[in-house]
Amino acid sequence: MKKQYVAIALFFSALFIGQAQDNDLKSKSNGGLKAGYNLASVQYDGEAETGQRSGFHVGLYGESYFTEFAAIQIEVMYSQQGYEIETDAGIFTQKLNYINLPLLLKLYPVSTFYLEAGPQIGYAISHKETYDANFNLFDTSQEFEPNNFDYGVNFGAGFKTESGVTLGARYHLGLGDVYDEGEPKNRVWQFSVGFAF
Repeated sequence: MKKQYVAIALFFSALFIGQAQDNDLKSKSNGGLKAGYNLASVQYDGEAETGQRSGFHVGLYGESYFTEFAAIQIEVMYSQQGYEIETDAGIFTQKLNYINLPLLLKLYPVSTFYLEAGPQIGYAISHKETYDANFNLFDTSQEFEPNNFDYGVNFGAGFKTESGVTLGARYHLGLGDVYDEGEPKNRVWQFSVGFAF
């Protein structure tokens, strides 16, 4: 009989500890706003990489812990991407703007530092091409139709304060072709700051 009482007590203790742990993880989970600076380019044929286009990204994120040291983060981001090609004749600029959906596994070796990696899909919502010939008479605006969908993987790291402010750096390795010819793929460095709600 005593063994049964001990077993029941251990069972309810385990339930209580598990519930307390779940509550701790839920309290650590958060969402917020993040924004930052982009340095975007395109790599052609797996070799040459274009010049970089400066832009920005902004959006929302949700971070859900499933252990004390690991979390899943999903984001919805507006991102200015594209590239520049500079020659003696002038500068060609391709401006590509995406809505991106990254899904990231975040690992926390310590509570204030994280490593992240995961897939991303994107949809091109607008594009604009300009050519500055350094002489107004020859400036043109010619259209190059990009593919609507993009996909790739992200790798990054960052710091997170107890108040929920994050500073992060991330590299996006595009795997989808921006155009049907030349196999151009997006390459983007992102530097961001986030604020938990």
